[in-house]
Amino acid sequence: MTFLITGGAGYIGSHVVRAMQLAGERVVVLDDLSTGDARRVPEGVPLVVGSVLDRLVLDETLRRHHITGVVHLAGKKQVGESVEKPLFYYHENVQGLTVLLQAVADAGVKNFLFSSSASVYGMPDVDFVTEETPCKPLSPYGETKLAGEWLVRAAGRAHGISTACLRYFNVAGAATPELADTGVFNLVPMVFERLDAGEAPRIFGDDYPTPDGTCVRDYIHVEDLADAHVVAARKLAEWAAEGTARDLTVNIGRGEGASVREMVDLINEITGHTVEPLVTPRRPGDPARVVASAGLIERELGWKARHDVRAMIDSAWAGWGMHRAPAGAEII
Repeated sequence: MTFLITGGAGYIGSHVVRAMQLAGERVVVLDDLSTGDARRVPEGVPLVVGSVLDRLVLDETLRRHHITGVVHLAGKKQVGESVEKPLFYYHENVQGLTVLLQAVADAGVKNFLFSSSASVYGMPDVDFVTEETPCKPLSPYGETKLAGEWLVRAAGRAHGISTACLRYFNVAGAATPELADTGVFNLVPMVFERLDAGEAPRIFGDDYPTPDGTCVRDYIHVEDLADAHVVAARKLAEWAAEGTARDLTVNIGRGEGASVREMVDLINEITGHTVEPLVTPRRPGDPARVVASAGLIERELGWKARHDVRAMIDSAWAGWGMHRAPAGAEII
């Protein structure tokens, strides 16, 4: 098997490349480097600099490297930006996926794994979000992920391709400091940046119907997430070898919630700070609680998360110390 990993020079993508290599799989990376970093791609792994919107690049890559499976992580992923630029997000995420799937189908590739998101659920009013929870995305980003799932499954049925859609919850941590998240768009690096600047971390609302009044989320270590990709990709390859086209949609989470205040307190402890967070008004659209039901992937693929939130923060802090966010990075 040789897997093409789109977006393989990004934060999550580079972890998937690492996990695939450690599992003994051959990989090729396709990345336009708009947000990815070529230095994340291991020595010896072919890097094709290009876009999934470029059919000529796709055809040449699939042919030259004898690709037998695709793991699709490339795409735009900032919720706020998607509200400001919905046409851009639909073009990049949905049209890009359409072009890629057509190339995959024409090349005879028989397994395809899609990076989806818990954002497809919107604001679910349930204790644990299952794969059967109704999908009601709140942003163009979430809409593109849900539309992407529909497209992946439809193409799979039409062209005999086994497919999997992995709905990630809140990703944090790093397998190695070199692969740490250098963006400032998620809770953990946002808190790191404010602590570095001598400023109080911000909590958006403390009057939610939760034990401490702050939002509760399910955090998943990026190393666990990467391992889930390996397990899912191998299952797709197994189905393809059997000559059967099947589809699977699963949550990727721990099935445990941690509140924003708990996370900030733990970050303070791990980093040696004692800065009291600043409570500001709620952000529109933030649900009180979003925690995965992670039972289906364990039953179907035998996968279960191994790392807790302390391990996520420890590893993220080690990477932050190596990279440090650039001055003036945007916080949303």
